[in-house]
Amino acid sequence: MASVNGLAETFDSESALYDKMRPGYADGLYQAIFAYIDIGADSRVAEVGSGSGQATKPLLDRGCKLTAIEWGGNLSALLKEKYRGYDGLEVITGRFEDVKTEENAYDLVFSATAFHWIPEETGYRKVYSMLSPGGAFARFANHPFPCRDNSALAADIERLYDEYYYPYYKRERGAFAGYSQEEAEAVAKIAGRYGFEDIRCRLFRRERSFTADEYLLLLSTYSDHIAIEKTVRGKFFAGIREAINAHGGILTISDTMDLQLARKP
Repeated sequence: MASVNGLAETFDSESALYDKMRPGYADGLYQAIFAYIDIGADSRVAEVGSGSGQATKPLLDRGCKLTAIEWGGNLSALLKEKYRGYDGLEVITGRFEDVKTEENAYDLVFSATAFHWIPEETGYRKVYSMLSPGGAFARFANHPFPCRDNSALAADIERLYDEYYYPYYKRERGAFAGYSQEEAEAVAKIAGRYGFEDIRCRLFRRERSFTADEYLLLLSTYSDHIAIEKTVRGKFFAGIREAINAHGGILTISDTMDLQLARKP
């Protein structure tokens, strides 16, 4: 995982919590990948920004040889331990931009909610060089939208962000209506600028529910939230806990997962 303004380092500092609270991805998303590129025991796969392996197991279960590239030392160690029973797993600790990788060697390179940390041109050109002719790049991510079903709770939480989060980062809140098909298609088109063909895009959806304490644990895995000064973060999180408990004690997140697929000619 690369570093942007120092925020990526925070994932590694909370590796166990990250592993516990971050979700995996929809089964249908993996089915779409495997329909696009057949992965089996003879396949070589590379994962960019593996974290603690939220997206790794469905590929390992195909029996492939998988090289996981993860910047964080704690996350790498957790990944190795978590999947120690898989002989085909190799974990490399280092920044994707800096790690030396084989060219024309991989059937699939994939990245789950991590590729945005890497400078665009560097990332796409390196993935292209790694892939064998006909090999595929799968880029996917989860985009959570809290409180879609509870406007009163959403308003209270927005007020807290206006009070604590946005002043801390000297930013103003913009309008957000959830991740759209148009946004996903715009990301998909990037691959075409770097020589990829057969570009495709799909969305997948789900919902997750959290108690106040569970939701605060989840927020504690978000780099920009962890980085807020401790006293400010304490007041911010206390307000969120109070708001959730005042509105029934449950916060629901509506997830949109986007999958972009592209092929090296």
